Amino acid sequence: MIAPSKPDLVTVNIDGREIAVPKGTNAIEAARLVGVDVPYYCYHPKLSVVGNCRMCLIEMGMPAVDPATKAPIMDPATGKQKINWIPRPQIGCATNASPGLHIRTNTPQIKDCREGVMEFLLVNHPLDCPICDQAGECKLQEQSTGYGRGYSRYIEQKNVKPKRTQLGPRVMLDDERCILCSRCIRFCKEIVKDDVLGFIDRGSYSTLTCFPGRALSNNYSLNTVDICPVGALTSTDFRFKMRVWFLKQTNSIDTESSVGANTVVWSREGVIYRITPRRNDEVNDTWMADSGRELFKSVRAADRLMATKVNGADSTLEVALKAAGELLKAAIGAVAAVGSGRSSLEEQYLTKKLADALKASTHLVSRVGEGDKILVSADRNPNIRGALVTGLISKLPIAGDATPSSRSAHGDGGVAAPVRAGGLTALGAAIDAGKIKAVVSVGEDLSAAGLTAAQLAKVAIVYLGTHTNATAAAAKVVLPTLTVFEKSGTLVNQQFRLQKFLKCVPGVSGATEDLAVLAKLISAVGGVAVAGELHALWAGLAAEVPALATISFANLPETGLLLDATPYTALPFVEGETLHHKPAAPAVAKG
Repeated sequence: MIAPSKPDLVTVNIDGREIAVPKGTNAIEAARLVGVDVPYYCYHPKLSVVGNCRMCLIEMGMPAVDPATKAPIMDPATGKQKINWIPRPQIGCATNASPGLHIRTNTPQIKDCREGVMEFLLVNHPLDCPICDQAGECKLQEQSTGYGRGYSRYIEQKNVKPKRTQLGPRVMLDDERCILCSRCIRFCKEIVKDDVLGFIDRGSYSTLTCFPGRALSNNYSLNTVDICPVGALTSTDFRFKMRVWFLKQTNSIDTESSVGANTVVWSREGVIYRITPRRNDEVNDTWMADSGRELFKSVRAADRLMATKVNGADSTLEVALKAAGELLKAAIGAVAAVGSGRSSLEEQYLTKKLADALKASTHLVSRVGEGDKILVSADRNPNIRGALVTGLISKLPIAGDATPSSRSAHGDGGVAAPVRAGGLTALGAAIDAGKIKAVVSVGEDLSAAGLTAAQLAKVAIVYLGTHTNATAAAAKVVLPTLTVFEKSGTLVNQQFRLQKFLKCVPGVSGATEDLAVLAKLISAVGGVAVAGELHALWAGLAAEVPALATISFANLPETGLLLDATPYTALPFVEGETLHHKPAAPAVAKG
């Protein structure tokens, strides 16, 4: 294990309490470590400091020393070194921890300053919180309650600014609510390198806008909505659809690529309304791509599989499993199992068990697109590396072995890049040679992955999947399963970081948990009985997979756990860097 370098710690004093923090720590973050809230609007831990809002004002002092001798000047009343306090308040966001730094956050002067800042921010801000789409998660609303005067001295008419301004295909601006914090401007310029936003005019007439001829249309535009502290920027897809206090939050993972950005899924009564990023400094900081926010729409898509079928006719699950078992047992030795890089680690483990029981060859579909070197990688499968860990495959599929392009359903605005699905050339050749009589596909459309209609017609297909496609149409047995939002499990991202996702909404009627279907199918073909429930299955995983020997699903940290990547094959293509995180991590001790 590589020992982390020790930070250069300095001691600072915050409201009379001393704490050791890494040198250079922002004063706002240092105060948070001792439970002290320093309010702010423009500051963001992942963006540059501009000091626009002045809400984070603090009193700052340093230990007094003799200018000539540099000897400490002692306070005779206390017997301690005297503190020279700067007479005027300083902005906390631009103050970094240094040895001996003293901060006061709750003095009468600071209280009066905060009340003044709040008063100025509300001069032209509309006071219609009940109808604002940001109500319930508005920092202006929260801090006006916590730090404002509680009354207004202004009787003048408010300056009216533009409303419902379309900045881009997914972002709407209500300029009346903008407090000019510039977070959105800095995000586009610093993180996405798409310098498209700016302020025009002066004073009370300053407004946010796009540069002439430009639009906020990059694949990360909705992050500006996430970081907007007020109701100025809203999502065109989510605005005024649901009050946030009614929504349940569930931790999940963005499955559009191998980056594995951490997310929060917001739902109510079994319906998902939006997806937002979840902070994980080791993976995605606090961001996610717009394209990943659209994935939940597949749950209630019109082409969702909701009926178990045998030979094209509706059937019960038990009858279908029996039919699938008989079909596959009749072809033992001439069966191919096609797994998916979009399946969870647990599902891939059971897919291998099924393949072993059938003496089947195993195949995995590669899915490749253009990486953006931010949070969408070239590998568009979220769990190729999980297949390596479970032994479903012994090496990564070749990225270049791909068939005609297909475009993922990521919505409008050009946020989805063409994605090539492939890797089944060897399987197609085996089918043509008569060596394969039956194929069980776990979540993959064989047609999209390169098999022709003629090849599909030559084999008996058992299909486990979520949506209708050419493979489902050609299959002898169709077993509807769940989307990533309707189940729990784990994925291994491009860093070989094991991360878990949790069930957000109940599964649709007619679909069955993937683990349960696979476990029953293994029994139906005469394989050794295995658990079809997540937590019970992990006992077998930990016992049989060396990389997981000291891990359990229940104890897996929310930020994930790095696995030892050294035993596995090198990537067949270069991912590039994701934000400031390297795609492959150094070897670390397991558990």
